[in-house]
Amino acid sequence: MYQATHKGRYRIINAAKYRGNINDISYRSSWEFKFMRWCDSNPSVLEWGSETMIIPYKSPVDNKIHRYFVDFYIKVKDRQSVISKYLVEIKPEKFTKPPVTPGRQTKRFIQEVFQYGTNQAKWKAANEYCLDHGMKFLVLTEKDLGI
Repeated sequence: MYQATHKGRYRIINAAKYRGNINDISYRSSWEFKFMRWCDSNPSVLEWGSETMIIPYKSPVDNKIHRYFVDFYIKVKDRQSVISKYLVEIKPEKFTKPPVTPGRQTKRFIQEVFQYGTNQAKWKAANEYCLDHGMKFLVLTEKDLGI
């Protein structure tokens, strides 16, 4: 279930791992906070950043180029010592699926359609960026985070 967001400033523990301004790390949900703690404390995460990657994308709403601030960048080392880089977006699962068409089209439904289309455009641009730069793009939901 989608919960109201909880916002705040994150206080870094392992500053050497963080890529960005360690004095300006904000989270916009408890899910982002949980992911930040994981990145900061997990020894497999070699480096990470919050909203440090900006990717241009074309909005399907106004057909203009906008900037997508991806939630996270992480560089991890797996058990076989293989190093991989990821761009990670944290979203409620309901925002990763097309909205269900109601009996009548409400303002809320139209907003959800626009938001879904915008998310798809952002994620397509992020996927293409990652393919061009030897990275992987992930959208994590509350299920992936164990919430």
